[in-house]
Amino acid sequence: MRPLPLALALLAVAPVAAAQTPVLNILTYDSFTSEWGPGPAVEAAFEAVCACDLVFSAVGDGAELLARLQLEGARSEASVVLGLDTNLTAQATATGLFAPHGQTAGNDLPVPFADPNFLPYDWGYFAFVYDQAKLAEVPQSFEDLAASNLKIVIQDPRSSTPGLGLLLWVKTAYGDRAAEIWAGLADNIVTVTPGWSEAYGMFTAGEADMVLSYTTSPAYHLIAENDATKAAAAFSEGHYMQVEVAGKLTNAPQPALADQFLAFMGTDAFQSIIPTTNWMYPAHRPAAGLPDGFDQMITPAKPLLMTADAAQAARKPALDEWLTALSR
Repeated sequence: MRPLPLALALLAVAPVAAAQTPVLNILTYDSFTSEWGPGPAVEAAFEAVCACDLVFSAVGDGAELLARLQLEGARSEASVVLGLDTNLTAQATATGLFAPHGQTAGNDLPVPFADPNFLPYDWGYFAFVYDQAKLAEVPQSFEDLAASNLKIVIQDPRSSTPGLGLLLWVKTAYGDRAAEIWAGLADNIVTVTPGWSEAYGMFTAGEADMVLSYTTSPAYHLIAENDATKAAAAFSEGHYMQVEVAGKLTNAPQPALADQFLAFMGTDAFQSIIPTTNWMYPAHRPAAGLPDGFDQMITPAKPLLMTADAAQAARKPALDEWLTALSR
């Protein structure tokens, strides 16, 4: 048999070699994969150690991840879902689509956290962010905000984890008075966006006085833009926490790579990326600590957080109260 020329032989081998590179598909939310989000740096860092191709598939916001996964079911091409939070993990577990992660490493969260199916990668406190150069009188509570003429932008709790977090924040802080608080806030709401990105963009464009975001959001403006005018309002009733998590799917096409990625999430290589890309607190404090500027963020005196089961039970009543208030 006549041997192939070297160039043709290499071309013949290349597709085979490419096909042998395993692909880890991770389903996440769109801001995670944006050019300014953690995705690009996480992809490069993990591919440097995994001998694989890491591919992110993104949907709008955190709450949409679960809806997408429920639609795809066992047919999902993803091995890992990254971007749910503890307000959704009970519902996610009930689908039967997540497998135990089997990892025992701890974390540096300010509250106890242990879940057999989900591992935390960052956390933060919800807050209303405002521009100090434009807002002289800052509300100190939801009641203050409802009594004001301030215009706010929030996210839809049916598609957005911050939106759902806001419902549970009000419910946790006010209990049976939650419906009353929402009735008072209804005329403050300029619009309800599908996700965080749209809402924050409206705020920075000057279309609202305040936006539902995080106590750490001003760190972005301070560190990335050298802009110290943005701040988070401290509310006397406390601030609800968000703990973002990732989990491996039961039918993961790449279960070993999924395990490797979940373990990688707890390393400095991943965690050091989080503060200045996702603008949240890392679940494992990096050896170098937090970047300068994070020490200027407010620290809520009263951290609020429902258990996963309590959040699932409260979700529908809280959503009904919110819909009723906004429909009037």
